[in-house]
Amino acid sequence: MVIEYSPEKEKQIQFILSICGLNGCAWVIGQTTTEKKINIWYNHQLVLSEDMRVLRHIWQEASYQIERLQGNPKCAEAEKKANYDRPGLHFDLTFGPKATSKKALRAKKKPKVAILREEGTNGDGEMAAAFQLAGAEAWNIPMTDLIEGKIGLDPFKGIVFCGGFSYGDHPEAGKGWAATILFNERVRQEFETFYNRPDTFSLGICNGCQVMPLLGWIPWQGIELNRQPRLVFNNSWMFESRFLAGKIMPSPSIFLRGMESSILGLIAANGEGRFFFPDPLLLEEIERQNLVAIRYVDDLGSVTEEYPFNPSNSPHGIIAITSPDGRHLACMLHPERLFQKWQWPWMPEKWKIALEASPWLKFFQNAIEWCNNQKPAQ
Repeated sequence: MVIEYSPEKEKQIQFILSICGLNGCAWVIGQTTTEKKINIWYNHQLVLSEDMRVLRHIWQEASYQIERLQGNPKCAEAEKKANYDRPGLHFDLTFGPKATSKKALRAKKKPKVAILREEGTNGDGEMAAAFQLAGAEAWNIPMTDLIEGKIGLDPFKGIVFCGGFSYGDHPEAGKGWAATILFNERVRQEFETFYNRPDTFSLGICNGCQVMPLLGWIPWQGIELNRQPRLVFNNSWMFESRFLAGKIMPSPSIFLRGMESSILGLIAANGEGRFFFPDPLLLEEIERQNLVAIRYVDDLGSVTEEYPFNPSNSPHGIIAITSPDGRHLACMLHPERLFQKWQWPWMPEKWKIALEASPWLKFFQNAIEWCNNQKPAQ
């Protein structure tokens, strides 16, 4: 077994090994450096001195060849080229994340948020926990309860279409879920009424992001079906599960207030995450109104369409689109999987020490703060 550790912890590790009777069985065999060079010594003689990137390139060759066979060869080539000398993920924070106040968490009256579930979805638990930690009263609502009339949307200030594998993602992710709403007149009208109430918000993540354009909710209502944006297969031809970087853009979104220009980690987990715009003029109008809320960026922080930084090759690096009034957001990636610091696969060391809360907690706090600031209906 090889253990990598910080030098200041060496005595502690040796002590633990000695307690376990392994003191004479452990040796220091090398050290990690930032220099991209690997040197191997044997009997005080240098037997190998090679560029780390060259050796890694050789080691990854078999994986690259397999990738070319099971996915888009162009994407496999692009990732091979990008990985040769990547500087690594770059994050940037333009605000100070704060934990939700105890007053908000203990409030007797909190905004009610409906966490919607459909057959195959699996992100409802994380989503409910995120809104709870932001000061909401989260309700887990199966779509069957809405369809059967066991509960309605009137009591809720927010609804969330969660991610997962709704209807097994066949045919087309989100289409089955949207159909349960569109082809039930009573349920469709209930969702329409909710959408048009000025004191409500909606959020679609992953499968939910795919549902919202199919409902005609994003970017705005009334767009002809043949012009309506939608989500299609990733250009890699594969399900993409990655930890990536996204840049928060200036937009009217209530979820992203005070977060503009930050570059944060995001988790992708989708097979159909590429935004498609049948009408290029509609995309131009979306851009003109600043309705693109989050975009993919590369390791240098530049907006990109390039694989693997943009794993779906989504145009203009689009991850999320908001409605003009900011109340409705369709986001392809998963902020609910990063609303606590310990959920991040990696973050800058100084963030671990200095940050009071995960940056993505503010995403949910913003929505609840917006609800609390709404004036009661007359």
